[in-house]
Amino acid sequence: MGLATAARDEAGGRRSVHQVRTEEDLLTVRHAVRAATLRAGFSIVDQTRVVTAASELARNAYIHGGGGSVTIDFLMSRGTAGLRLTITDDGPGITDVGAALTDGFTTGAGLGHGLGGARRLMNDFELQTVPGRGTTVIATRWASR
Repeated sequence: MGLATAARDEAGGRRSVHQVRTEEDLLTVRHAVRAATLRAGFSIVDQTRVVTAASELARNAYIHGGGGSVTIDFLMSRGTAGLRLTITDDGPGITDVGAALTDGFTTGAGLGHGLGGARRLMNDFELQTVPGRGTTVIATRWASR
């Protein structure tokens, strides 16, 4: 989509940050992301995509990263609204990113669709990880026209 600028949403804010330390925080993140998609004018399909991706990424930060944070940024580019999710943790990092993005790969009891599935649900997806120092995922979705 080219250059994007952070924009103030109708509530006057352009960024919200949510800690992910408990199971309840995962629900709070879901609700905050859903509300942000509504304010950005996303279709029901795009709302579901973003909320699903956010849920998977926040859960990974909680389960595998020992907790972290989710930052929601409202964006505007060429008249189109978007949301950028930045999920960070201070966990052990990901030693094999390629494997972690492969469907079916799991280090726990999950189905192994988390990272790869989240990547497919968003327009842009960037993963930064340093073994022993944590992981950051930056994922952006633009409202469909």
